[in-house]
Amino acid sequence: MVSTTLLVIAKEPRPGRVKTRLTPPFSPDEAAALAEAALGDSLRAVAAAPARRRVLVLDGSPGPWLPPGFDVVPQCAGGLDERLADAFAGCAGPALLIGMDTPQVTPELLTVDFADCDAYFGPAEDGGFWALGLARPDPALVRGVPMSTPVTGAVQRERLCTAGLRVRDLPRLRDVDTAADARAVAACAPHGRFAARLAACATGTERRGGR
Repeated sequence: MVSTTLLVIAKEPRPGRVKTRLTPPFSPDEAAALAEAALGDSLRAVAAAPARRRVLVLDGSPGPWLPPGFDVVPQCAGGLDERLADAFAGCAGPALLIGMDTPQVTPELLTVDFADCDAYFGPAEDGGFWALGLARPDPALVRGVPMSTPVTGAVQRERLCTAGLRVRDLPRLRDVDTAADARAVAACAPHGRFAARLAACATGTERRGGR
């Protein structure tokens, strides 16, 4: 298990660049703060999981939210499929990749063993996927998959199966895209930084609405 590389693909949490579907009801600053909390919770889960290497594949610059023990590499240009493919291309052995939108993820979910499977697939409730693991990272398994559609996850999983890979499914998780998502995810992980930040932002939103 410790031979696995854990990858997190993320954007620097800057106002106006992340979580734009949270505005409204939240301000761009609040949306960025929520994104930072979600990324921080995700990175802490990765830091606590067994891994040979931990890599943040980042669009932007790292900040104080980055815990120690991570290599930081820039995302390549192109669509999300190209960026995911490039992230896997940098791995010499088994790798599991997640995003920054599932702060409820736990170290246990990220503790994977490729001894009896070739791939891990973590479906998301919106039709995408929150995790993808490959025993032998091959960029061609990701490149060309249509991203950010209701069938993204189905197409990606079918791509794995068509390649003859033995796929093990991880639990279905909910991404944080909308305010309703944020509330549901915070309820799943009430003691995380994301839940605390959401509570603070919600209080600010209520105050603004009351003015």
